[in-house]
Amino acid sequence: MEGTIFSIIPAILMLVLVLLTRKVLISLGAGIIVGALLIHNFSVWDAIKEVWNVFYTIFITEGALNTGNILLISFLLLLGIMTAFLQASGGSRAFGDWMMKRIRTRRGAQLMTPVLGIIIFIDDYFNALAVGQIARPITDRHRVSRAKLAYFIDSTSAPITVVSPISSWGAYIIGILGGLFAANEVTDYQPLSAFLQMVPLNLYALAALLLVFITAYFNLDIGAMRRHEQRAVEKGHLLNPEQDNVPGDLGDTFAPHNDGRVHHLLTPIAVLVGVTVASMIITGAQASEGEVDILSIFANTDVNLSLFLGGAAAVLAGLVLHFLQKAPRANTWKVLLEGIKTMLPAIYILILAWMIGDIIGTLETGEYLAQIVSDANIGGSMLPFIFFLIAGLMALGTGTSWGTFGIMLPIAAEVAVLTDVNMLLPSLAAVLAGAVFGDHCTPISDTTILSSTGAGSNHIDHVITQLPYASISAGAAGAGYLLLGLTSQVWLALLLTLGIIILTSLILHTAKKQ
Repeated sequence: MEGTIFSIIPAILMLVLVLLTRKVLISLGAGIIVGALLIHNFSVWDAIKEVWNVFYTIFITEGALNTGNILLISFLLLLGIMTAFLQASGGSRAFGDWMMKRIRTRRGAQLMTPVLGIIIFIDDYFNALAVGQIARPITDRHRVSRAKLAYFIDSTSAPITVVSPISSWGAYIIGILGGLFAANEVTDYQPLSAFLQMVPLNLYALAALLLVFITAYFNLDIGAMRRHEQRAVEKGHLLNPEQDNVPGDLGDTFAPHNDGRVHHLLTPIAVLVGVTVASMIITGAQASEGEVDILSIFANTDVNLSLFLGGAAAVLAGLVLHFLQKAPRANTWKVLLEGIKTMLPAIYILILAWMIGDIIGTLETGEYLAQIVSDANIGGSMLPFIFFLIAGLMALGTGTSWGTFGIMLPIAAEVAVLTDVNMLLPSLAAVLAGAVFGDHCTPISDTTILSSTGAGSNHIDHVITQLPYASISAGAAGAGYLLLGLTSQVWLALLLTLGIIILTSLILHTAKKQ
């Protein structure tokens, strides 16, 4: 079954079940079981062992602890504890009161979130979780639904990091480009300059960023998002009242401390940001070989360790501030336990997403899709468009942008060099754009999971409400890549893409007012 058309069955099954049932754990579980059965030709006992093995390797790989995964899970638990301290201390309430005097409109509250997302550009995980903690108190006060907050977070985190050379994503991509140029004997480009030239070619990322700001400014609610926003504005229900166990949301678990101050929120978050960034720089510098510069630092940084250290320091800061408050204050053990509990749904989803990712990797789903492109006789002018579509499908099915980069960038480089070298950078940029698009549409993407967690939104609500916006951006980017292939005019393709976004937004906004 590996590397054949059957390899796409688990991914399709999982996506269909998610849309039909809205039960992400059941849908992921079904995909894992069916995938394990396909791997072992429907041998039930072997499939059971396969499921156990992919679960086991999340924590232990080749006889050693899988520290990356363990640290990320630990960071989520720490983030939950920190969030609990922010609420119990009254910091979240005080910050909301303080910001209400400065951001007095719902539009301002919505615009604030993507602006923060662009400012915090160094890593998508860090972006998704940090922006949620800062923006949520003020968006809650202005009755912005959690689904919309999650959309703002998700559609700025990956799009901004994928076009920023000084980020974990940018450093990773630049490292891949260096190897690709050497392997294909391309001497016209240097990795960093090529990356910068690819920024205006990353049409989906730029379209998604523009649409986020248009949505925030004009309150453009499309599809399922309209129901969430109407419920939030009219009834004050930021979440679907029929749902529970929303990751990252504590509800009314704690009565805020009456002496809560703004610094009870800002201090732990500042510690989180400061320690995380410092740790990224230190770990990246220590792991760099030869000359140490900003690119080598971000290429070699240990993001998960840095997040863990930042989370631990933030929890410690929150604990100290908690003890400095006058009694009565919330029971410390209750704060710790409730903070942990609120993150368990996100961790369950993340673990199952990792498991199905391993299953799909074993089935070689990505390789199968890539082989279709490699075997097809595609003209040079169609390469950017085709690579955008295939990368989107691969990220949608596998749930990983970075995995899609690793598989598709070498194929895109080889095909472009052999077919039309002028399409090399457009094809590579189209892979990056398609991977981010697929990442935005799949419920098994870790970035998507962490965005809904950071926003305190139901995960499937986030996926479904973001899908129309991602589709509009993808349609505009697809048209841009077609024009780019036909004309080789970068700025013309970019103007077309952004023009379609603006025109579509105007049409939808006008229709909404009628």
